Amino acid sequence: MGCKKGKGTLQQKGKWSSSLHRILSDHRLKGAIAGVSVRSAKTGDLLFNYNGDTRLTPASNMKLITGAAALEMLGSDYHFTTEVCTDGEIHDGTLIGNLYLRGKGDPTLLREDFDHFVSELKSIGVKRIEGNVVADESWFDDQHLSEDMIWSDEHEYYGAQISALTVSPNTDYDAGTIMVTVSGGEIGSAPEVVLHPKTNYVDIDNLATTVSSEEEGEGELVIKRNHGSNTITISGTISQFGDPKTNWIAVWNPSSYVMDLFFESLQTHHITLSGKKEFASTPIHAKTLLSKKSMPLSELLIPFMKLSNNGHAEVLLKEMGRIHLGKGSFEAGLEVVKTFLRSEGLNPNNMCLRDGSGISQMNLIQPNELSKLLYTLQSKNWFLSFFDSLPVAGAQERSVGGTLRERLRQTSAENVIFAKTGSLIGVTSLSGYINTKKPLVFSVMMNNFLDEEEMEKIEDEIMLILTGDGL
Repeated sequence: MGCKKGKGTLQQKGKWSSSLHRILSDHRLKGAIAGVSVRSAKTGDLLFNYNGDTRLTPASNMKLITGAAALEMLGSDYHFTTEVCTDGEIHDGTLIGNLYLRGKGDPTLLREDFDHFVSELKSIGVKRIEGNVVADESWFDDQHLSEDMIWSDEHEYYGAQISALTVSPNTDYDAGTIMVTVSGGEIGSAPEVVLHPKTNYVDIDNLATTVSSEEEGEGELVIKRNHGSNTITISGTISQFGDPKTNWIAVWNPSSYVMDLFFESLQTHHITLSGKKEFASTPIHAKTLLSKKSMPLSELLIPFMKLSNNGHAEVLLKEMGRIHLGKGSFEAGLEVVKTFLRSEGLNPNNMCLRDGSGISQMNLIQPNELSKLLYTLQSKNWFLSFFDSLPVAGAQERSVGGTLRERLRQTSAENVIFAKTGSLIGVTSLSGYINTKKPLVFSVMMNNFLDEEEMEKIEDEIMLILTGDGL
């Protein structure tokens, strides 16, 4: 992409600067690179700058940009909509025509929503469909994965395919995934496997073995979907009386999975079907029979940011592209994000932006630019929604602490740090706000290291200095 990492600089103000410099010279950072930017939250003045103008990979700190752009470009009260449409008419209990399930990006649809749609169809008199059942995901383009997604991530929940028509297994809203729970059976036999929601869309190849204790057997339990298919292979061992293991596995082709669930709901509720399953766009002249709105964006931000949901980031990216440029694509969404950044006084030409979630190793952002953005956001009328979505250090409730709930507990940083975490192989980041008497805005990024645990310790040490000494 032609983005170069610049020479590091050190700028210091405040009585904690020498302590920060000492940590940033620590032997644990040998061979790695760190960037730290600290500003006054009241004035925006740069108080500490160490490699702050160096482009670094932000990992999930990219979600700070995506979330802020979505609030500005879509609005905090924005809703996703899913529609049930027809190109036919209802006569004497029979829908003569096709039935369309039209997705518009909602990542919060659940299995029970399809049952509700079908119940509503029955309530308006539909008992039989003389036509096909059609799934429509054309609101977004057909590029389901970002350009830099690696194969080994495609089966993971954080690598789920992005579709305008998708479904989540529970209220974490990991759209496009299925929960696979494995528990011990009889010793020497295959363990028990339960899918949620229950479905025949995936095939299970159960090669695992139940053992008497966790020490026996050849290795740990592995649950993985085979590339390019919907066969989930389970291998390794599990203890007979040990805790069950649950993995969220991304399915191949989420819209096809939705079609299976919706078709099954129609059959379960005894609506007679004479046609077949199809995948096509909803005709312009089709009538909307039913619709469902998602929660507003201000509420969706909680699972998105607190739990660092990659799928939500990419859906929001594509939605911004669709709404503002008429194209539900990664490329269009990134153009909208760049427009937003320019409006906030940042120069996206000095960044490499490849996706909305930060899963790409090719994203490059300067810590000083990210801290500048975080400062400017405080004047937005939607800032409280943004701020409330950030993980809170040491807060034990999952919907509050999020990815920071186990960090910095019983320290000066507990309930004081409101920040987004980020993690990839060789990358860790933490950026956000310090809510003290003299509040701060900060961005910390570290790249090219080998020991993630040690880098998180360094991040935490930096936070303790900033919260313990203040200005």
